[in-house]
Amino acid sequence: MSTQKHWICCQIGAREHYAIPRSLHQQGNLSHLITDAWITPQSPLNHLPKNLLTSLRDRFHPDLAQASTHAFTNSLIQLEIQQRLQKVHGWEQIIARNHWFQQNAVNYLAKIAPKFNQPPILFTYSYAALDLLQFAKAQGWRTVLGQIDPGIVEEKIVTQAHRQHPHDQSTWQPAPPDYWTNWQKECHLADRIVVNSTWSSQALQQVGVPSEKIAVVPLAYQAPTTSQGFVRTYPEHFSPQRPLRVLFLGQVILRKGIFPLLEAARLLQNEPIEFQIVGSLGITLTPAQQNLPNVRWIGSVPRSSTSQYYQQADVFLFPTLSDGFGLTQLEAQAWKLPLIVSRFCGEVVKDQENGLILPEVSGEAITKKLQWCLNHPQQLQRFSQHQLDLFPFSLPQLQENLQHI
Repeated sequence: MSTQKHWICCQIGAREHYAIPRSLHQQGNLSHLITDAWITPQSPLNHLPKNLLTSLRDRFHPDLAQASTHAFTNSLIQLEIQQRLQKVHGWEQIIARNHWFQQNAVNYLAKIAPKFNQPPILFTYSYAALDLLQFAKAQGWRTVLGQIDPGIVEEKIVTQAHRQHPHDQSTWQPAPPDYWTNWQKECHLADRIVVNSTWSSQALQQVGVPSEKIAVVPLAYQAPTTSQGFVRTYPEHFSPQRPLRVLFLGQVILRKGIFPLLEAARLLQNEPIEFQIVGSLGITLTPAQQNLPNVRWIGSVPRSSTSQYYQQADVFLFPTLSDGFGLTQLEAQAWKLPLIVSRFCGEVVKDQENGLILPEVSGEAITKKLQWCLNHPQQLQRFSQHQLDLFPFSLPQLQENLQHI
């Protein structure tokens, strides 16, 4: 497939900051980017009040300014207004948007299909791909599915966790059965499936996806230039005056392991450890959890402000129950921040080299790792000096990986 030079990328939103189409465009291999919305700096939509259409303001990337891009921005705005008026939400909203995008994208693909002298490669992301893949296969095109998460295995893990935390009144609901039926059809139609971690590959193989169809391609990440000269320091020992500062940054939801984290915080109340929880709250807390004296609830912050939290922390905690990758791991490593992570995400941590890997996601396991950190500040210093080489996660490496799919 690497000899093919014409790729068509279809994607909803600014997923991974448009890393796949950017990579292909830099190689000269991107024929078309088809997306739901594209708002250039010159767009009159930028003159609307900032609180309007905030979710659409990142739907552009300067690297793709000269690329052939087709979007359905006005139609998307109409759809969003319609869904708000009809109070459509949850899975009904997600599935309707996915269907809307595919209808529009297939119509556009039908227009451009006759222009190709040789069959292109269609790349599209999971759950909004079935109609696109069916169209592409009917044309004799090659197809690549970008799998955004570990699929139905992840949902089963989260469903089980919700049973263990019945007090949580979050709005999470499992997907309807048709959602997974269509996804399995997507997996069958795709010639190759790109996942971001070995964990995702294992999860897909558990439900019958052939291993030879799967390619593990890590996320692409570009570290901020301001992080390059950052030097992290640790005290000789932690104390109430200088506690061990533990950072959790991301969605505060059950899947991210927030309840085991809070259990660890409860068990460590009498230790010089401070937890900072940065992210929007998507769970129901008990009064006891909400009032833990060693937990600071920061709430949601703009992406541009996250670097200060990485700089201030001593260790980054990522106890996810399941993640396709977990980009915050790379963000933390860019700031030389040691990690404590689960095994159910992208492989960023080398145990006892740049962080620690949890044997299981539980309050007890997290507690043991944090007590070890508390007693070994000099080891944390060593971890910070052995940050992961980020080149395997760079855009040039992504280009190389795509050439070999």
